[in-house]
Amino acid sequence: MFEYFPDNYVWNLSVVAALNSGGAIDEVDRACRPLKETATHGEDAGTEEFLAAWTGLVDQLTTQAEDAEKAGRRRTAGQLYFRSSGYLAVAERMLANSNPDRMPTYRRVLELTEKAFELYDPATIRVEIPYRADGAPEGAFLPAYFTKAERPDGSPAPVVIQWNGLDSTKEHQYTSGFCHELAARGISTLMVDTPGTGEALRLQGLVARIDSEVFAEACVDWLQGRDDIDPDRIGLVGWSLGGYYAPRAAAFEKRLALVVAWGANHNWGAVQRRRLEREGERPVPHYWEHVLWVWGHDDLDDFIRFADDIHLDGVVEQITVPFLITHGENDRQIPLEYAHRSYEQAVNSPKRQLRIFTAEEGGAEHVSLDHLPLASSYVADWIKETFQEVGKR
Repeated sequence: MFEYFPDNYVWNLSVVAALNSGGAIDEVDRACRPLKETATHGEDAGTEEFLAAWTGLVDQLTTQAEDAEKAGRRRTAGQLYFRSSGYLAVAERMLANSNPDRMPTYRRVLELTEKAFELYDPATIRVEIPYRADGAPEGAFLPAYFTKAERPDGSPAPVVIQWNGLDSTKEHQYTSGFCHELAARGISTLMVDTPGTGEALRLQGLVARIDSEVFAEACVDWLQGRDDIDPDRIGLVGWSLGGYYAPRAAAFEKRLALVVAWGANHNWGAVQRRRLEREGERPVPHYWEHVLWVWGHDDLDDFIRFADDIHLDGVVEQITVPFLITHGENDRQIPLEYAHRSYEQAVNSPKRQLRIFTAEEGGAEHVSLDHLPLASSYVADWIKETFQEVGKR
């Protein structure tokens, strides 16, 4: 993995995410260059400085975007807003939940993303999925972005639901470009802030839950109400912690036609016990504050006991649709052995496949973030081919 900041894995994840999600290397370098000394003090220290540096870059780009828009250069303006939203999402992700800048920064991310849709990508829109699960407040919804694929024959398109992990948002999903890879293959995408992530957590207080089939049901219900979607070809992709959520959902939501674990996460509870012992890397600064916020807990010991139930043993055996598992051989967060465990236990999937990305080819880090385009294209191809097989049955 490209490591801009020596010995600071968490900060390097942000740099690599920005570069592999539409960022420009000169812009990323200009944001990061003043932070080299700050980064030597550890992953938690200096996140305010990190935000300030990236916000300065975003301010510069949005000024350029406004000038371009006034001049009628809509595509140029949209590209600038697109990169700005991606950069600011990277910076917001680094903040502690208690940081007063977090919510205003995230609201600005939402505004910049909407501007990018308007000027650069009208095929993508923001939508709201009704969420009536037990414990959800009246009127709750799952915020999402929907990218519509145009089919040459005008037929309803297959669709992929895409879910976050512990610390990503639908804005990270969007800037990754995966939805555009799918659209080029005639497949629509629904990028969802599930409970515990993104806008669902930040603006509605919807916390994560173990039974991900509950929010899968909400997503499938919404999609099946659209006439531009093929109701028999709805797939589900989850990355990072989504590598737990997605297989769990596919085991119990039988209207799904395929599932992908983009980074296996067979036993996330066990990973938390390893992190207590400082084994393996962590994805974000202020880690335990973030985890408790996501899951709606206030006591770490109680949470660790609760997290013991976040695993797929006895679950993946119930998956009865095609199942792809991808993993990086050098994943420093989630052990490679979990990818093998999910594959070995998924005995009732009619098409199970395990793809390990190696250091030699790239994509060997967590969710292949070090070479995201390689993994993105691979997963998109597998989905297209599998949907074609489903359509022939």
